[in-house]
Amino acid sequence: MARTRFAADRGLTNRMLTTMFLLGLVYVVFIAAMVAAGVQWWLILLVVVGFFLFQFFGSERMALYSMNARVVSPEEAPALHGVVDRLCAMADMPKPKVAIAHSDMPNAFATGHSRKKALVCVTTGLLRRLEPERDPAELEAVLAHELSHVAHRDVAVMTIASTLGILAGFVSRFALQFAFVGGRGNNNNGGALLGLAVILVSAIVYAVSFLLIRVLSRYRELAADRGAAQLTGRPSALASALTKISGEMGRIPTGDLRKAEPINAFFLVPAFAKRRGISLAQLFATHPPLEQRLEQLARISADLGRGA
Repeated sequence: MARTRFAADRGLTNRMLTTMFLLGLVYVVFIAAMVAAGVQWWLILLVVVGFFLFQFFGSERMALYSMNARVVSPEEAPALHGVVDRLCAMADMPKPKVAIAHSDMPNAFATGHSRKKALVCVTTGLLRRLEPERDPAELEAVLAHELSHVAHRDVAVMTIASTLGILAGFVSRFALQFAFVGGRGNNNNGGALLGLAVILVSAIVYAVSFLLIRVLSRYRELAADRGAAQLTGRPSALASALTKISGEMGRIPTGDLRKAEPINAFFLVPAFAKRRGISLAQLFATHPPLEQRLEQLARISADLGRGA
């Protein structure tokens, strides 16, 4: 396995393995329930594999399309490419494709199923607010965060983890529609009970996988922050960028934010910020609270200062 100079994160690795193990148990129950309901195992396998391949290899195109983004050359964006080149040299990793999304929302994301097939994208709103021509430190910190996701293969792991959960959500939805529409006039009580069982199992699988993936997503954001801070040696630059971007996000029209919602989990900062404090909504969040991220960066800054 190719290595980079991004520090290995045992906490992230352990959480990924634990989450994948728990998801595996949940998905075994789901598949067993589908087989018990009379669905052929080979059909389940075909649908799962097809859905996974579509997500795995189509994530880049879907992300670019949803954000109205396009890949840019070094001639088109020399400052942006210069920062990516420098970070990739520091991290000793292949350079990903670089894209710019025409959106006033200040944000960035990474996608791609491997380090050699990765892409990092920034919005025009981010470039305008961070002003890399004047001081590239904040943009460098943001891109280091995204490259940390690439180095730790976060996109591939999240795609694998979410495939059956999304499929379970679809099954639950369609089974529910069939129960209310297709099942009318059908007096087969056994079939109705079986259909309700499928709905219940699918809903439980979706809910459990949803929560597990959200826990993993929040931790991978903290891990990417750590990786960026350690690679650049400037945690304060990332803290400044996060504060600036989060503050600006509240000024973006809701309609523009909703257009970006499908890839919300991949952003540096969530399009829809959660309220401060511990709440039930935080269980469903894809990102940790800004305060938690800033506290972690402050600790890293203090550790770097003591080690100087």
